[in-house]
Amino acid sequence: MLDKNGIAKRIAKEVKDGMFVNLGIGIPTLVANYIPEHMSVELQSENGILGMGPFPFEGEEDADLINAGKQTVTLLHGASIFDSAMSFGMIRAQKVHLTILGAMEVSENGDIANWKIPGKMVKGMGGAMDLVASAKNIIVAMQQVNKAGQSKLLPKCDLPLTGIKCVKKIVTELGVYEIAPGGGFKLLETAPGVTVEDIKKATAGKLIIEGDIKEMEL
Repeated sequence: MLDKNGIAKRIAKEVKDGMFVNLGIGIPTLVANYIPEHMSVELQSENGILGMGPFPFEGEEDADLINAGKQTVTLLHGASIFDSAMSFGMIRAQKVHLTILGAMEVSENGDIANWKIPGKMVKGMGGAMDLVASAKNIIVAMQQVNKAGQSKLLPKCDLPLTGIKCVKKIVTELGVYEIAPGGGFKLLETAPGVTVEDIKKATAGKLIIEGDIKEMEL
């Protein structure tokens, strides 16, 4: 199974040259560390950064440069800093080519639940609401199984929804999936050392397996 960095490393392969990409809080922030140096990609942080770089080395942090998750980040040459109104204007105007989000649950129809933590007080769904409503392409980075051993790829989300029928692809510690047009998690790749039987046991929603499934390349 993959760890969080492995999930981020695989998702980085979905990023194409010239893209404007928004990275959500959690695993998605790690994707910045695995984008090839030769590739020209603009990372957008919803708190007001365009041109975000990888995490700083220890001792080189700047407390004034943070991402949406309040983690210190670096800026690439030519980066821009602006207010949140401008940032969400970019998002709502669909200027972002790819959005990478974390999730607590995803349904087989592509619904996403990623803002309500059971038993904890939260202020609201925040920027994720705008991202899932406006993004043309959404990839979810998540753990497929929770600490209790229960699947988070479900027929229907149990938690309050952030967006409906918006997720295109999912990368977990076990594999890569896309949401089929008629609903269901279509298995595209297995993680190294993970079998299709492992994935069947870890998927509560409709799982679609067609042909030979290749192993993920990292």
